[in-house]
Amino acid sequence: MDYILNKKVFFSKMHGLGNDFVIINNINQNIKMSKIKIKNLSDRNTGIGFDQLLLIEKSFNKDIDFNYRIFNSNGEEVSQCGNGARCIAKFIYSNRLTNKKNIIVSTKNRILHLKIKNNKKILVNMGKPDFNPESLPFIIRQNKKEYCIKIKTKNIKFGIVSLGNPHCVILVPDILTTNIEEIGPIIENHSQFPNKVNVNFMEIINKKYIKLRVYERDVGETKACGSGACASVAVGINQNLLDQKVTVELPGGKLKIFLDKNNECIYMSGPATHIFDGYFINKNF
Repeated sequence: MDYILNKKVFFSKMHGLGNDFVIINNINQNIKMSKIKIKNLSDRNTGIGFDQLLLIEKSFNKDIDFNYRIFNSNGEEVSQCGNGARCIAKFIYSNRLTNKKNIIVSTKNRILHLKIKNNKKILVNMGKPDFNPESLPFIIRQNKKEYCIKIKTKNIKFGIVSLGNPHCVILVPDILTTNIEEIGPIIENHSQFPNKVNVNFMEIINKKYIKLRVYERDVGETKACGSGACASVAVGINQNLLDQKVTVELPGGKLKIFLDKNNECIYMSGPATHIFDGYFINKNF
C-alpha cells in the first residue's frame, strides 16, 4: 500500500521536445508508487498524462548529488531517459535543491553528469555506448556492426547499442513513409530482445544531420527520445556513416549530439521546459 504524508502528492509537469514527464520530489515526500497507480496517473483522459514518471531521491553516496528513478507509463522502472535527465536537471536547479550547475545523478544502472548551460540548454553526459549484444541483451551468436531480422517478406537491417537502456537503430530512406507503427512493436517484442528494445528509425540527411523517429519500449512512438538520439548517432558513427557532432531532428524539435573520442562518452544538449505544478490526492488513484 502506498504511504503519502498528508495524502497530497506535489509534482511538476515538464517536457523535453514534447517527450513529457511528471516529476516528483521524493526527498521531502515519502512516496512509493505501485505499477497500477503509475499506469492510472499516466492516462491522458482520466489521469495527469505523461510518457514517464520521474522521482528525485536522496543519494547516500557522497560523490553523487541525487538518485533519479524512471518509470514508463505502464509502471515498469527503466534505467535511462535522456530527455528526462535534462528535465531533472532543470527541476533540481530551479527548485534550489542545489546551487550547483554541474549535477551528478545516479539511475538504476548509470551515473549521469548534468550541466546547466548559460543559454538555458542542458548538457548531459550519457556515458559510453556499449555495442556488446549481451548488454541489451540481444541474442545473437556473433558480434557485428549490423544485424538483420526478417519481418514477413522484408529483411530489416539494424545496429544495436546500450546506453543503460537497449536500442535498435534502423536506417531508412524516409522516416515519413516508413511504417513505424507496424515495424516498431514487432522489433520491440522480438524474441531476440528478451527484455524488449527501443526502436529508432534514422534518416541520414548528411554526415552532420539526421532525422529520427523513435518507438519507445513499453510506451510507443514519442515526440522525442534523448537516449534514442544518442544511440542513433553512436550507431551511425560506429558504421562510419556520421561525424562526431550531429544535429538530430525529432518530431518535437532538435538535439545536438557529440561523441568525445577522448573519453568515449556521448553528450546530448537540448532544452527542458516547465509546464505547470500541481498535486493529486492519493485516494483518487
